Amino acid sequence: MSNSDPKVGPKPGQWPPAPESAAMPPSSWAKRTGFRPKFSGETNASDSGQISLPPRPTEQKNSQPDVEAGRVRATLPQPPPAPPPAAVNGTDKAVVVPAENKDQTVVKRRRDSDGGSGGGAKKDGLGHGANGAGPNGVPEGPRRAVVRNEEVIDVEDDGFVRGRHTHMKYELRDTPGLVPIGLYGFQHYLSILGSLILIPLVIVPAMGGTHEDTSMVVSTVLFVSGVTTLLHTSFGSRLPLIQGPSFVYLAPALAIINSPEFQGLNGNNFKHIMKELQGAIIIASAFQTILGYSGLMSVFLRLINPVVVAPTLAAVGLSFYSYGFPRAGTCLEIGVVQILLVIMFSLYLRKISVFGHRIFLIYAVPLGLAITWAAAFLLTEAGVYSYKGCDVNVPASNIISDHCRKHVSSMKHCRVDTSYALKSSPWFRFPYPLQWGTPVFEWKMALVMCAVSIISSVDSVGSYHASSLLAASGPPTPGVVSRGIGLEGLCSVLAGLWGTGTGSTTLTENVHTIAVTKMGSRRAVELGACALILLSLIGKVGGFIASIPEVMVAALLCFMWAMLSALGLSNLRYSEAGSSRNIIIVGLSLFFSLSVPAYFQQYGISPNTNLSVPSYLHPYIVASHGPFRSKYEGLNYFLNTLLSLNMVIAFLVAVILDNTVPGSQQERGVYVWSETEAARREPAITKDYELPFRVSRILRWVKWVGF
Repeated sequence: MSNSDPKVGPKPGQWPPAPESAAMPPSSWAKRTGFRPKFSGETNASDSGQISLPPRPTEQKNSQPDVEAGRVRATLPQPPPAPPPAAVNGTDKAVVVPAENKDQTVVKRRRDSDGGSGGGAKKDGLGHGANGAGPNGVPEGPRRAVVRNEEVIDVEDDGFVRGRHTHMKYELRDTPGLVPIGLYGFQHYLSILGSLILIPLVIVPAMGGTHEDTSMVVSTVLFVSGVTTLLHTSFGSRLPLIQGPSFVYLAPALAIINSPEFQGLNGNNFKHIMKELQGAIIIASAFQTILGYSGLMSVFLRLINPVVVAPTLAAVGLSFYSYGFPRAGTCLEIGVVQILLVIMFSLYLRKISVFGHRIFLIYAVPLGLAITWAAAFLLTEAGVYSYKGCDVNVPASNIISDHCRKHVSSMKHCRVDTSYALKSSPWFRFPYPLQWGTPVFEWKMALVMCAVSIISSVDSVGSYHASSLLAASGPPTPGVVSRGIGLEGLCSVLAGLWGTGTGSTTLTENVHTIAVTKMGSRRAVELGACALILLSLIGKVGGFIASIPEVMVAALLCFMWAMLSALGLSNLRYSEAGSSRNIIIVGLSLFFSLSVPAYFQQYGISPNTNLSVPSYLHPYIVASHGPFRSKYEGLNYFLNTLLSLNMVIAFLVAVILDNTVPGSQQERGVYVWSETEAARREPAITKDYELPFRVSRILRWVKWVGF
């Protein structure tokens, strides 16, 4: 914010950094709510992919906001401290040329990527020409601060700052060419490969499916993810977000898979359970579609803030601790090495660039998987896991020799040649709807999935907000958010019809990938989605992915779930994370999200109980022994299962406390969405979010799902 008085303005030259810097004023679309965080996602992303603020000089004020009380606290006037350097890492300096008075500040318009920049000087709303030209085309001189050539800080006439994310290599509507967007699109999808493929590798074996079944489900997931991503970038929120199987749906899917009525099935359990999952997902997706397109989501947005989103998403990742390392530990020499490699690539080698790309940070998961898989293959071929007189295909219960019984775990989990999915997979296979049979609809399972679809919508709301700060000219309107949630419901209907085993939603990890790769173009995501559809038609691709050893899948999931928990908690940066109010709410939400489900999961189980399911699936059989035991079996199933889900408890505690405990908008970090009328007056925002093929004009009267 520029000071209109030249006597107290910043002096030229370089200053040592001030001990503390004040909060950077938010951009114009955030200031209306009083949202002034000291650490906000509205500015540039640092080299590590983390969103950070450039320090700025502290203004002379006579009062300071009291975050706890939500009021202004009087203080003594202080002289303006010397402005710190504008570089984020404290190494580079920013050249700041102050304006002589407030009336001469220049508002720089966002570059229109669709139409390109014309040759003539364009005028903004203040009558100034583009690139600092005056009303008559005469340059007025530089009046903007450039921070490390990464972000342009434009000062508006009211003194507030609007940051433009020039640190992004390509923004939302940029179309640089087929080769660049092809390379970046491939890079984008490869970096989140784990989120796309790991869920089928978990649920299909739990349903009793074979490696061939896993291969077909993986191909189906790739196909549906490509199709739904194209639909979402075209008719949904239009943000560069990838749609795919979400970990939000994993826990309820495992709970349905381990329902009591499925324990005594004979024959092909996989297809029978898959049809039950399909029916539950289709009903829940229809509910989510109504939630979005009816406009109810716009009302629901008032209850969703960072203090609600953060613990809810964190609970999703934390809830799978019983599966992660216990499965990776079945072969320590492979599982632990896999985890350590991914940690080393993503943290210790993250700043190493090769041809301008931080390959170790972007490709930490696929690189770690490739190296560990190659090492395990060499050990297998060298005979390290071959024991004389022992056969890996003999069931453990039939092994008589103590020598073989001792090494059965290594033979089963460490060898990489025990899966024949790649050999048995066809070269061409087209996934088609209802390929597993006609879905079966059970209302008790559908109600569980309906509740989870609300959690999925909360996840997407946080992703919409974070990605818009990175790639778009402004946040979407509540109508655009509702439109996106409604289309996600339709996409989940497609996932249910095709039979992916889970619903389709926005991948939370996608936002981190956008910040790291600096690729915000929706064209790159769309081109990558087309490539994903083509790969899904090659059956050998699904077979290759299905042949990943289980121990490596578990090791990757340890990293992915940890990342998901961290990404959830990172939403607190939009609020006052140090506020005691928020600390207590988040702490209670996380603790009860682990403690209350543990009560349900352990209720009625004695230490000597002999359960028929593996130990890592025990949390998902609560429907058969939970505390609710009324005469209505369907109601018992619904309540016991729902209240045993960690994310549901976290959401309930957080949404109740955050919306009943007093707190200022700044303290709560209320999400700021563009107002409909204001967005219509902004050409950049309109072009970012308007539907293609003039659909927006046709649906202009439907104000709750658009502009």
